Amino acid sequence: MTDLNNLRRPAGAHHARKRVGRGPGSGTGKTAGRGHKGQKARSGGSIPAWFEGGQMPLIRRLPKRGFKSRKKNEFETVNVQDLARIEDETITPALLHEHGLVDLGRGLPIKLLGKGELERKVTIQVDAVTAGARQKVEAAGGAVELLEE
Repeated sequence: MTDLNNLRRPAGAHHARKRVGRGPGSGTGKTAGRGHKGQKARSGGSIPAWFEGGQMPLIRRLPKRGFKSRKKNEFETVNVQDLARIEDETITPALLHEHGLVDLGRGLPIKLLGKGELERKVTIQVDAVTAGARQKVEAAGGAVELLEE
């Protein structure tokens, strides 16, 4: 029976390291399996995986379009109409995550947007809110609580 104390590799699973450059009788003597001359025969002569032999690299051949700001504020967004799915009076980020409306794993702040209508009174805790969304929640008798950073 196989136990942790007598586990062994299957036959042929482990090969001894090839010792290169150990004389002509070894089969890998003289040039040590590197062939004759050239960049790959030299020490430190490795070629990066993305190198295209001097051809214009792919990243420089493709056109560049648009602009992506590194300062852009990204949010997890929730619409007012999505709040109808949740029966609770107080809606927290954890509750939004539980109902699959936001992904807390990304670590982004949550912003309430104003798409749709709200028929009942709710108190929602979010990091940011649009003016239209705040108006709709307050018109239904609810409140928006902004979370501290």
